[in-house]
Amino acid sequence: MFVDKQIPDLSGYYCVTAHEMACERRAKLRKLARFSDVRQSVIDRIVHGWSPQQIAGRMRLERHPISVSHETIYKFAYSADGHAIKLWRHLPEHRARRRPRHARRKHGQRFSPELNILRRPDVVADRKQFGHWECDLIQFRKKFGKANVTSLVERVSRFAIFLRNNDRQSRPVMDGLIQALQSLPHLARRSITFDRGTEFTDWPYLQASIGTHTWFCDPQSPWQKGTVENTNGRVRKWLSREVDPLSVTDADLIEICNHLNATPRKCLGYRTPAEVFRKKLLAQMRNAG
Repeated sequence: MFVDKQIPDLSGYYCVTAHEMACERRAKLRKLARFSDVRQSVIDRIVHGWSPQQIAGRMRLERHPISVSHETIYKFAYSADGHAIKLWRHLPEHRARRRPRHARRKHGQRFSPELNILRRPDVVADRKQFGHWECDLIQFRKKFGKANVTSLVERVSRFAIFLRNNDRQSRPVMDGLIQALQSLPHLARRSITFDRGTEFTDWPYLQASIGTHTWFCDPQSPWQKGTVENTNGRVRKWLSREVDPLSVTDADLIEICNHLNATPRKCLGYRTPAEVFRKKLLAQMRNAG
């Protein structure tokens, strides 16, 4: 209801005015407008390279007293406040304007429901069995093109492998994984958990080539493969988004791998990933023999 105190005859209901007032009221009630600490935490994580899905999922995982959905974070990033600090530059697709909802691509149908992570055995989820991996792609600034780095981490030992890719086509990505894992005994490459990115749609080729089973996170739920996400955060020390991936050599990636795999980890009782991986691998080979 619009009220004009100076000219009462103009008072009344105007749909456009009512809509604008309602939008203004909703904006004032939004959590990211009301809670400055939550807003700053979201901004920091976006700038650090987290996607809105990762931020929202992490908040739920940590049972944050004030959590927000990924849609709320996207709306904030593309709001006037978000544009003022150019948050869109740090979002996964680096778009200054968001695509309409109906135009966003959906890839869920490319992955069988039978391969959903919820069907993954408990021994995998609980890290009780060696040989299960998580995989992701490490992305860089759009100005550098489509080149990227495959990040592959064994769940029990946290042993990491990094592979360079010239683009995001699925077959070359899978060829890299096959080349990296095929020399290992089958029990050391039982499965790989991926997200639902298009770069992993050629999973049947991987499975047919080396017999490694595949699992897939729920849509827009990359936190379900937290081991590789954590590793990606660690490797940003050397592979920041500002690095041109075409300038990174295989020797550089091997050096980074060696550094991470030789660093003691609290979760491993301060043993290194390389030590745990070697011990588990030798045990598998003895048992198989």
